[in-house]
Amino acid sequence: MSQTQLTAGMGAAEMVATGISKGFGLGPLHKQVIQDCSFTLEKGKLTVLIGPSGCGKSTLVNLLAGYEHLDAGQVTLDGQNIDGPGPDRLVVFQETALFPWMTTYENVSYGPRVQRKIPQEIFNAETMKLLDMVGLKDFKDKYPSQLSGGMQRRVELVRAMINNPKVMLMDEPFRGLDAMTRALMQEYYVRLFEEHRGTNLFVTSELEEAIFLADRLIILTNRPAKVKKIIEVTLPRPRTFQMLTTPEYQECKHEALELLHEEAMKSFASGTVNAADFLEACASMGQDQPAPRKAGRDA
Repeated sequence: MSQTQLTAGMGAAEMVATGISKGFGLGPLHKQVIQDCSFTLEKGKLTVLIGPSGCGKSTLVNLLAGYEHLDAGQVTLDGQNIDGPGPDRLVVFQETALFPWMTTYENVSYGPRVQRKIPQEIFNAETMKLLDMVGLKDFKDKYPSQLSGGMQRRVELVRAMINNPKVMLMDEPFRGLDAMTRALMQEYYVRLFEEHRGTNLFVTSELEEAIFLADRLIILTNRPAKVKKIIEVTLPRPRTFQMLTTPEYQECKHEALELLHEEAMKSFASGTVNAADFLEACASMGQDQPAPRKAGRDA
């Protein structure tokens, strides 16, 4: 097996959700979160999921990952039903999940080392290649406590990628980072995706981030969530932040913003989000200017 074969299998799977539904609680306490939701994660495409605060985006990720059982519908991966977690799907959560007793190198290479299916020289070379791509080659011997928040997120990204999942599920992985660090993480992530072309689902509440990353943009309705519209993002790859000023970007943003604002108003009116969340979401979605792209100390 060559070095490039370690991640060559990424993007080999198509995931299809058909009529899936999920609720929680019994009787008068029952809350329907997902209702008759259908979409496809196309092979080798980066699909971004966005919707009002509290509409059920994380629940949807858990259903695709197999962490929650469906109430109705089905999810298939290359035609095979999903009925639980599996190594063919890997989730990167909002909170860091690095092993604190392992170095950067040990965290990234943990999966291949445990599986023992790949010669050490192969996964060692691929580990160092990925760390170099995200600017962490010189930090391979550092522990998580010695890394900034942005650095830890970069380690998580390459650790997920080296495990070669058929589908990567990213549940708002950059949430909580400052604006400059978040912008840098977007650059690293899109660079890794364009290098390996895996099947990715990326969840975000930031419209600018969504359009910059996406091949396809899935907009969810207010809870109970279902697909309101799927927008094909026609910006060419490789992506650059200069594209955020193009007519194509602005057209896509205005269409998506109108749909999201409509659903955010429903969410606010129905009480599924509080006023602070509503105002924050509208302010974020309504920004016309890209955030500064200079790396900060936390990157």
